[in-house]
Amino acid sequence: MNSFDFGAVERAAPYLLDGLGFSLQLTLSSFAGGLVLGVALALARHLRVPLLAPLATAYITLMRAIPLIMVLFWFFFLVPMLLMWATGAPRPVPVGPVYTAFITFAMFEAAYYAEIIRAGLNAVPKGQYEACRALSMSTAKTYWLVILPQVLRSVSPILLTQTIILFQDTSLVYVLSITDMLGAASKIAQRDSSLVEMYMTIAATYLLICVVASQAVAYLRKRNAPAVHA
Repeated sequence: MNSFDFGAVERAAPYLLDGLGFSLQLTLSSFAGGLVLGVALALARHLRVPLLAPLATAYITLMRAIPLIMVLFWFFFLVPMLLMWATGAPRPVPVGPVYTAFITFAMFEAAYYAEIIRAGLNAVPKGQYEACRALSMSTAKTYWLVILPQVLRSVSPILLTQTIILFQDTSLVYVLSITDMLGAASKIAQRDSSLVEMYMTIAATYLLICVVASQAVAYLRKRNAPAVHA
């Protein structure tokens, strides 16, 4: 068995770091977009907004029932056809693999974030809502100033746990021929016949990032514990 070639890892480092940068960028942007949409979906269901509540329920159910890779394919192949039909273009309007990845991941994660946030909303004592009504606060101010800040704080460990899963799922963009961290490693491994070095390096990188993020989850749980038991 040949020894581990650290030189291969060193030579590939710039390319791997570029791939890691894309993976992290996709994770952070999907978290931000997914959180905003997730809050909207959660509020629509929690407040039982006519028409919006059943639509939000259907959206969440659909996104949680199908694999992410299927959503990627749907968006990449079907949306151009829908745009062609909507705009009257003579041929499908391409969206592009990168835009597909960023939009699809945000839409997909929003369904999971919405359920996490809705659980947090349901856990808020009814007395807080009654106190806000007694102060003549509008529904918008009640949720924006009082309810949502404490809900997001209480569910932050679960949101971060879901985001760790999101980071791991970014490797699926290979189906769109996007070079993320795993894609970069795969290309180098095939080119330089350094399968062991590349895949062990990527595995160690995923492990390190996920362990650090898991420690952050543990810290948030510990920090929020007094508020939960108060």
